[in-house]
Amino acid sequence: MKTLVTLFAVAGLMLAASSAADAKGCLKGAVVGGVAGHYAGHHGVLGAIAGCAYGRHHAKEQERERRMQQHNGTANAPADHDKI
Repeated sequence: MKTLVTLFAVAGLMLAASSAADAKGCLKGAVVGGVAGHYAGHHGVLGAIAGCAYGRHHAKEQERERRMQQHNGTANAPADHDKI
């Protein structure tokens, strides 16, 4: 129970300290990492921190990919497998 409270406190502090754009992906990653860390040796806080870092990294990669698709004009183009 103490780990869960600590997890939410850390996640709340990270969200309060960063802007909305910087927190994208952090909350989901922190929750998943915190749960995984808790069950993998009672390291929920470390798992939450690592999950937040990974979640932010993954969200930035997706945003970069989306921008490249828009730049290349392929965001709304149908995939090759859709053509019959």
